Amino acid sequence: MKPRKVSAAAAAVLALALAATACGSDGGGSDDGKKITVGIKFDQPGVGLKTPDGKYEGFDVDVARYVARQLGYAPDDIVFKEAKSADRETLLQRGDVDFIAASYSVNDERRKKVDFAGPYFLAHQDVLVRADDRSIAKPSDLNNKKLCSVTGSTSAQNVKTKIAPQAQLQEYGGYSECLTGLENKTIDALTTDDAILAGYAAQDQFKGKFRLGGFKLSDELYGIGVKKGDTELRNKINAALEKMVQDGSWKKAVEANFGPAGYRSEPPPRIGVFAG
Repeated sequence: MKPRKVSAAAAAVLALALAATACGSDGGGSDDGKKITVGIKFDQPGVGLKTPDGKYEGFDVDVARYVARQLGYAPDDIVFKEAKSADRETLLQRGDVDFIAASYSVNDERRKKVDFAGPYFLAHQDVLVRADDRSIAKPSDLNNKKLCSVTGSTSAQNVKTKIAPQAQLQEYGGYSECLTGLENKTIDALTTDDAILAGYAAQDQFKGKFRLGGFKLSDELYGIGVKKGDTELRNKINAALEKMVQDGSWKKAVEANFGPAGYRSEPPPRIGVFAG
């Protein structure tokens, strides 16, 4: 009987060990179960999109996943959180996200509130108009036109102050709302970065309906936002971005997400210029 008791105890210990191992490896996550929360856009096809079936895709999503992997996180350890333009600084300041990759153009005002890794992409501000609308052939034609962008974005204000002072600004909560207005002719033009506009124009339901103006109204450097003062994380992300460019993953992500729209991106910008 005594040997039988020892065998039973050993079997119980072995069962517990196997159960613990199974729990730790469930879902392909890291062994310590740590998560990383990343802010992305949910409504920008080609850049950051949450699909109807709950998946995430786009160039920024690919960048975020690559960076997270270099930081030691498996795909299942990433929690994606929507980062609307008007909410990005607040999300970082409150610690709701670890970093943000959400077509986050770097400017001096934003750098007062958060720090940036990168830049990892150079876009240009442009406009999207209806394909059959020839009344907007040059930037100044935006005067007296209903111009849409999203709340918290600098794009529409840039046009209003520097290019077309008589433009009638319309700010909505998301680009999809602007796009609906453009399709319904309650909006004359949608302005934001050309990469974002190309992503919308390439969607199956919109093919042939819209066209890019091709104006290149500004240079927009995309950075990855981190909490102000988090130098260690910023430096680690910069190292990850440099590796992404060097091993060809950056180019592959650009081609996969923007290639179908015929959009030609600029070469990758020099990473680490915001470290000072």
